[in-house]
Amino acid sequence: MQLQDILYSQGFGTRRVCAGLVQQGWVSVRESSSGTQGYEPCTDAAAELEPEGLILRVQGVDWPYHAKAYVLLHKPAGTECSQKPSTYPSIYTLLPPPLRQRPTKSAVQGVQAVGRLDQDTTGLLLLSDDGQFIHRMSSPKKHVAKVYQVTTKHPVDGGQIAKLLAGVVLDDDPKPVRAAACEQVESHRLALTLTEGKYHQVKRMLAAVGNRVEGLHRSRIGAMELPSDLAPGAWKWLNHDELDLLAQSN
Repeated sequence: MQLQDILYSQGFGTRRVCAGLVQQGWVSVRESSSGTQGYEPCTDAAAELEPEGLILRVQGVDWPYHAKAYVLLHKPAGTECSQKPSTYPSIYTLLPPPLRQRPTKSAVQGVQAVGRLDQDTTGLLLLSDDGQFIHRMSSPKKHVAKVYQVTTKHPVDGGQIAKLLAGVVLDDDPKPVRAAACEQVESHRLALTLTEGKYHQVKRMLAAVGNRVEGLHRSRIGAMELPSDLAPGAWKWLNHDELDLLAQSN
């Protein structure tokens, strides 16, 4: 695969821009097995390289080659899961430009969020440019469990938990919506597990049982927990073990 095509596939711009980066001496490459000192400058945009295991250094920034992007973001409060936010900053501004510019077959370039979280909801958010992965993780038919830490305005009682588990009717859907699991953590805190995602679902479910959500944080998707050392606003690549964990969620 030509170096300019590898750079293009990773989101570093058009092929012409990528060729220019190479020709201007801004690109070095190394194989992941060559150790930390193995970078080689390359000024030939048409140089043929094996992309798997390749690490690019573009304008001083290291970038491991990924045929498909799978990343995890710790979504902070006050951000919108939209490319065109209406009020708050977009979560996509938290990602480096290559992830936002990766070429895809869809109308919008770059990685896309797997489902959405409200602007005031924090926690685990997956993003990818793999359409099948996005569908597999977000489709209601797949029943992938999402765990939310819910802070409520009023104390939670056993009756409310029983109703959430039995199912509550939301105003736009006559079919009851049930929590897959619901555990009281503290007097004003719940761990709520859902396997589908409706608009403002957690907030509306709590309202339906006579309570109100004051804080909402997604801590888990399937078997994957939000890493405790990943700060709000930070992101990371998912490794093979983490992708296997998510695959077990289906």
